[in-house]
This record gives sequence, C-alpha cells and structure tokens, in this order.
Amino acid sequence: MSSKVEGLIAAPFAPLQANGEIHLDAVEGYAHMLANNGVVGAFICGTTGEGLSLTTAERCQLAEQWVRVAPSELRVIVHVGHTSLKEACHLAAHAQAIGASSVACMAPCYFKSVGIEGLILWCQEVAKAAPDLDFYYYHIPSMTGVKDLVHDFLRQVGDKIPNLVGIKFTYEDLDDFGNCLRFDGGRYDMLFGRDELLLSALSLGCRGAVGSTYNFAAPLYRELIKAYDAGDQDCASEMQQLAVHMIDTLIQASVHPIATFKCLMNRYVFDCGPTRLPLVPSTSEQFSKLEKQLDSLGVLPWLSKP
Repeated sequence: MSSKVEGLIAAPFAPLQANGEIHLDAVEGYAHMLANNGVVGAFICGTTGEGLSLTTAERCQLAEQWVRVAPSELRVIVHVGHTSLKEACHLAAHAQAIGASSVACMAPCYFKSVGIEGLILWCQEVAKAAPDLDFYYYHIPSMTGVKDLVHDFLRQVGDKIPNLVGIKFTYEDLDDFGNCLRFDGGRYDMLFGRDELLLSALSLGCRGAVGSTYNFAAPLYRELIKAYDAGDQDCASEMQQLAVHMIDTLIQASVHPIATFKCLMNRYVFDCGPTRLPLVPSTSEQFSKLEKQLDSLGVLPWLSKP
C-alpha cells in the first residue's frame, strides 16, 4: 500500500472543447494549476468529471494524458466505475498499464448489487483487473442509491480484496465515516468527499479529502486545514462556513451543481469547456446573479489563480 493521503485531492472536470469533444491539450495546464494550488492529487473521471457521460475510449485517453503530464507530486487516481463490469475491468487494467497511482470504483448505479455481499463481489472483480494498484471503493449513495454502511463492508470484506486500501466516502453519515476511520486500528485510507463537512471530518481524524470545489477554491480549504492544525477553531469554523455558503449558493444557482461549478471554474480559474448533456450550464443571467452573490459573501478572492 502506498502512504495514506494527506491533503486535498481535486475531482477534475472533464476538459472539453467547444464542440463537446475531449480536450486533451488542456490537461497539462490543468494538472500544473492544481499542483501550484497545493492540491496533492487528481481523482479523474468521477462524478465531477462526468465519467459516466464519457465513452470508455475517451476515459482511457484522458487517463493516459493525466498520467503522462501530471507533475510527480500529483497522484492520479482513476475512477473506473461503470454499469458494465467488463468495461470497469477494462478501465482498471488500462489504468494499471499506463502507471496510474490508484483506481477507484463506485457501485453499479443501474442494476444494484445485492447487499454487501454483491458489492464485495463487484469490487473484487474490478480490483482483480488491476492487482498491482491500490484500490478504493467509492461510496456515493446520492448517485448509486447504494446506502449500505461502509463499516459493514469493511468488516465483511476481510482479505477478499488484497489491494483494497481505502474508501472515497462521499456521504453525510459521519458516524459511519468515523467507524471506518477507526476500523482495524485505522487500517484503511479514508478519503472524505463532502466539501461542506470537511471540518467535521478533520475532527474525527480525517487527513485526506476529495472534492469538486477543491478545483477552484483549494486555498480556502488549505486555510481551513491550517487553522484546524494550529488549534484555531474560530478561523477553521469561519472558513468552513464560508465554504458552506459558497456551495449552497452554487447549488441554488441552476439545475445541476456540477454544471455551475464548471462555469465558475471556467470564469475564474481554468477553462475546462462545456458540460455534456444532460447537464446544462447556467444562463448568463443566472451566472451574473451568482457572481454578485459570491462577491457579497467574500468568496471571489479565494478563486483566483495561484
């Protein structure tokens, strides 16, 4: 197992051209921007990266490009989840072949796995396709509908998945997350995935986090972590509340938050291009209103380039 993650991992947006095709040439600048902003990893082709809206070939091309051009200090974790087990295994094997840092896989989101036993079987097959890479189970009930306790998953998995090193935990159940952190003496690398609850996760012992808003507001969260580590609870709480207000404002601005997040990223930090249907961007009127709200909150200074 590689060392546990400490710090922020961004979940990058899919860089697309104006015509909707993937924009491989944008990846290098994107990767270096993240590293310069103090981000320690990139969790690619996940929810924020519209992974399930991309073809398998596109996901492979993006993974190759991220691994090729990312600076050495930036881990590249490839999400390989798919509704087809065969495709997920293909993506995992490809990630190993190109030298990715790790792979991660969410539960199937159309036909659901049957309980924890079925979930373990699914993860087992995907992890087996990349046996030399660290494997993370990606827990995101809002997208998969799979709400089984991850603590129960860890208790039952035992050594059935030899390369299972941790969980990307994108859910609000802090009791379950805390139990996972403490499980088997802290054996697993628990990456927290709810940006608006980062401070709560830190208080439980979390040291690594994966998030959408770390793409464009990493300095804010780094300040939060710095304050927490220094024992300045007031400052840490202030930073977390600012993040919560920012996220709430973004969520309320349009139909889907990922599209709004990407619009903000394009305007202030790095141009990643459009989203793919069914995601639609904010209208000019919606975005203008959003900018005024973010400005009044004091968020915009945290969104500047490094």
